[in-house]
Amino acid sequence: MNLELKIPPPLVGLTFGAAAWGLAQAVPPLPLAPALTNTLAVLIALAGAAFDVAGLISFRRAKTTINPLKPQNSSSLVTGGVYQYTRNPMYVGMAFFLTAWAVWLAQPLALLGPVAFVLYISRFQIAPEERILSEIFGEEFAAYKARVRRWL
Repeated sequence: MNLELKIPPPLVGLTFGAAAWGLAQAVPPLPLAPALTNTLAVLIALAGAAFDVAGLISFRRAKTTINPLKPQNSSSLVTGGVYQYTRNPMYVGMAFFLTAWAVWLAQPLALLGPVAFVLYISRFQIAPEERILSEIFGEEFAAYKARVRRWL
């Protein structure tokens, strides 16, 4: 079964979030103060939202597709703004959201959610996107890829 570019990344994130919740139900949470975990979770989620919004704004300004299932429709290579620091700010944002969820659950097993998300997205979403962007933008994408990290 070929999963490359088949499942929308937000759905992947929700799936791993649900799995993290399921794992969290298997054992008791850590005995941490809810004020601590809630505050930390909110801060991490806000960082995730900042990455997501910055990525979306950059794509909109460049007037290129934001559809992750159709990278072949990309009309320009976005390298400014948040894309100077990560090639995948929207996926970074989703990973932050999953990490915030795990912190809020106060359950170490829930941290498997963001780890699994990063592994899945790297293989089934980012790798095929990068192959297509290499075909479309050639040396420009190769140079960008050489200077900017995939994640952070």
